[in-house]
Amino acid sequence: MLKLREIKVISGKVKLLTGLHIGSGNTEMQIGGVDNLVIKHPYTNEPYIPGSSLKGKIRSLLELYYGIPTISYQVNDKMGGLAHHEMLKKKNEITQDVLYATEKILKIFGQSGSAEESIRDLGPTRVAFSDCFFTEEHKNRIKELRLPYTEIKAENRINRITGTAEHPRHTERVPAGSEFEFQITFKILQEGDEELFDELLKGMKLLELDYLGGSGSRGYGKVKFEISDPKIRERLEKITLF
Repeated sequence: MLKLREIKVISGKVKLLTGLHIGSGNTEMQIGGVDNLVIKHPYTNEPYIPGSSLKGKIRSLLELYYGIPTISYQVNDKMGGLAHHEMLKKKNEITQDVLYATEKILKIFGQSGSAEESIRDLGPTRVAFSDCFFTEEHKNRIKELRLPYTEIKAENRINRITGTAEHPRHTERVPAGSEFEFQITFKILQEGDEELFDELLKGMKLLELDYLGGSGSRGYGKVKFEISDPKIRERLEKITLF
């Protein structure tokens, strides 16, 4: 039976080891302006990390870790490489390991409203990600040292034939060293959900090895989670991925 038994809280800091770019979606171009702006709070103009960015990246890394994108494309091209509830009905076409991983990811991160009743037995989404804002300590440091919230990084394309720079562009980033508060809550609804909690921690560890936001292949988005709870922090450190 599904019953709310406990809500686990993972909180602490997200520290940027390299510059971070999470786009604002503002496509307006101005002459001499910045091509790619970061998302900012509309009242304070401070950059932040949307909870949806954390959730989406951690989920996609777990799917890739278990090989789900490759399998789902083979099952149905329209799924776009996601752990989808339709995959659970393809038991004759997918290995048991992938089915089990898909079920775990659907339990943790949720499923579409079109899921059939038999699939809804998996229960509601276990995890919730809050938006991440600057820590008070970091805001005070910015104020005292009169530092900017963001930096503008100039980039260009190198013509490999002539060796000259072409197509210059300017990207806004949150600088390395910036610190954000984060909070993730996880609902324990039934026996076995402790294992799902470990899967969430596994996704966080994968994110530390990968990147958050855009342009990760160019060095952007390297992050480190500094978890406040020593027991959860130790639990994360003990996870073996490969």
